[in-house]
Amino acid sequence: MTVAAASLYAEGRRVRTLQLDDPDSCQVAEGQFAWIGLVDPDEAELRKMQERFGLHELAVDDALVEHPLPKVDVYGEQIFVVARTAWLKDDQIVYGETSAFLWKDHIMTIRSGSARAHAALRSHLEAAPILLSRGVDYVLYAVLDFVVDGYGPLVEDIEEEVLAMERQALDAFLSREDVTRLFNLRQELMRFRRVLGPMEEMAAKLEHLHLPFLDPSVRPYFRDVRDHVRRVASAVDGLRDVLSSVFEVANLLEQQRQGTITRQLASWAAILAVPTAVAGLYGMNFDDMPELHWQYGYFAVLGGVAIVCIGLFLAFRRAKWL
Repeated sequence: MTVAAASLYAEGRRVRTLQLDDPDSCQVAEGQFAWIGLVDPDEAELRKMQERFGLHELAVDDALVEHPLPKVDVYGEQIFVVARTAWLKDDQIVYGETSAFLWKDHIMTIRSGSARAHAALRSHLEAAPILLSRGVDYVLYAVLDFVVDGYGPLVEDIEEEVLAMERQALDAFLSREDVTRLFNLRQELMRFRRVLGPMEEMAAKLEHLHLPFLDPSVRPYFRDVRDHVRRVASAVDGLRDVLSSVFEVANLLEQQRQGTITRQLASWAAILAVPTAVAGLYGMNFDDMPELHWQYGYFAVLGGVAIVCIGLFLAFRRAKWL
């Protein structure tokens, strides 16, 4: 287990660092709260935190299980929240987990498989003591907002890739690799969309949750998280529509190019059919054929074939087949 930070705050300002192995150091006085940040703890370490801070047993059992979807549960006067972090790696959305225990004067955040540390967030909050003085529920809002902020670069990266492939589809045929990539991105967005729904529900539940240590003035902040998630979900839905349109545009353009090639081949085949037909007729071994022994027959046939071929070429050109 890595203890990222363990600090005691009073009136929005950091008072001192907590020594988690020292029970006296972990005492929190009236008007103070503690923020403890852990990274990838195992069961033994969580059980130690349970014993030290009186965490609810069922909440700890819940924290030991990987959660595919965000959620919020209430255990007595404690809240257990799970949020899913996400980032893009090699055209694949990689998920992590940020969970939090919340009770009267403590908040314990746990990062599991998440690439974004909370150090920058903690520094940002410590620079705004008026906001941080609101207590543990405002810290929870800030952590959730931090998680949702991480969705933005993911959506933007996928959007850039989709727009690049959309431009490519207008210029040339999409290769099998390109089509596979588009299909994989669409699947990733569908899975990501399934995460955003419960994330929005979790923020809504926190907004309407009534517990003694939750400040009613902080509830609108959870509404802000919900609205933020909705904007991300709307962007994801838009990207899914764009991906579908790229497939459709690519298919239409491919059919159009195939139709153009087919018309061109048909036009040249019609033009070449004229000399082929004439050559076939005069290639037959008959003694009595019109103009067979005429002195200018050869030149007349060549001229006639040339006139017909040029006429067909001009007709197809006028029809924009060539």
